[in-house]
Amino acid sequence: MRVALFTETYLPAVNGVVTHVKTLKEGLELLGHKAIIVTADSNVKKTQASKDIMYCPAVKLEKIYGYDVASPLSADRLKMIKDFNPDVIHIHNEFGIGISGVLMARTLKIPLVYTMHTMYDDYVYYIANNDTTQKLLTSATHKYARILATAASAITGPSKKVEEYFRRCGVDKPVTVIPNSVETDVFNRYTVPKEKTAEIRQKYGFNENDLVFCFCGRMGQEKNIGTLLEYWAKNVKSTDGVKLMLIGGGPQLEEFREDAERLGITDTVVFTDRVEHKDIPPYYAACDCYITASLTECHSISMMEGQATGMPVLTIRDELNMDQIKEGVNGFSFRNADEMYGHIMKLKAMSGEELDELKRRSRESIVSSGTKSIAEKLLAVYNTAIQDYNSERMYRKLPRYAKKAYKMRYGNISGAYKPARPKRSVTVKAKRITEEERLRRKQEQKRIRERQNAANEIRRLHSRQK
Repeated sequence: MRVALFTETYLPAVNGVVTHVKTLKEGLELLGHKAIIVTADSNVKKTQASKDIMYCPAVKLEKIYGYDVASPLSADRLKMIKDFNPDVIHIHNEFGIGISGVLMARTLKIPLVYTMHTMYDDYVYYIANNDTTQKLLTSATHKYARILATAASAITGPSKKVEEYFRRCGVDKPVTVIPNSVETDVFNRYTVPKEKTAEIRQKYGFNENDLVFCFCGRMGQEKNIGTLLEYWAKNVKSTDGVKLMLIGGGPQLEEFREDAERLGITDTVVFTDRVEHKDIPPYYAACDCYITASLTECHSISMMEGQATGMPVLTIRDELNMDQIKEGVNGFSFRNADEMYGHIMKLKAMSGEELDELKRRSRESIVSSGTKSIAEKLLAVYNTAIQDYNSERMYRKLPRYAKKAYKMRYGNISGAYKPARPKRSVTVKAKRITEEERLRRKQEQKRIRERQNAANEIRRLHSRQK
């Protein structure tokens, strides 16, 4: 199979989408398939290809992660994709390159697969700085997601959170949940030279008996670092023998450093600034546990890399991401500062043998998410998308009487048959819902309220810190 992967961001940038696309491409090639990556690059003047990567001219948006954003229209890009002759186009972003993938799939008459990686409701504050604008922008992003999902033959996401987001957007298509994968051979504490981990622990002032927690990610508001620092400051004491290392750079790094000073926790909390992705394994191997208070993740790759390195996870409770940890098996969840501290001290009180066993279980829980695993799962999605797309095309070509006969025999073709809308004068009787469906809707509304309340609390804390 030949697959074109469209992503606005790719190496040397480092983030969850980049890691996912890179791993997927490698997995497809290991299984004997061909993949090309189409990405934006503000450093090139015209579209060019190198080693199965197509670089498209773009402009850099400093305000939005510093992403490169390309135009959705390009004759050169279309010609190169025609020459590649893909069986399916798979888009991973919603901007210029993503739109380009949608248009090319339609032009070349091939199926489109859409993977959503980001919950944009949690990021609108980067553009909108007041509630009214945020509401308008949120409504616009929901409509945009609906358009892309409608154009796709199949949609996927790394967690149930994506499915819930699509439902909020009014998309009723099935969502295939495919968890992210991780390079388990790279993130393995037993293959990292011990002198490197010892050097890092010494550099940041950790002694042999310290239990070191770490978080790795962009130092931005969406990662909820401020809340993590406040929770840490409430209970953790310098005499507890626990330390926190925050790995990464970002727009609010200096602000978080100031927060740590204001809270008086600089003796137990350290910041590393930006670390290249290839250099992260020794940092993870120098730590004992992974900790996060982020509520915006869709199956966090950084957390998975930490687990692959043998770190049990301590995470703020997020009902839509609870499948990433098994309570007491490879980690623990907390709802507030007191619960977080209780788990920290529980881990600190473990014997060396107990903690080693927990580390072993944490790595085992993630080993199955290898490079081939994600490729095999998405190949199944591609094959289904191709079958559905061909069925829809065949159905559309049938004469009216044949469509009716086909539908009577085989049922509706997904996406091809749309019943006519009733006239406004017609009264449509409400469909009676079952008790099970009513309960499901009630639980879904509760989850949405909880996420909205959590997001409001994060914004409130952020405003207060400013």
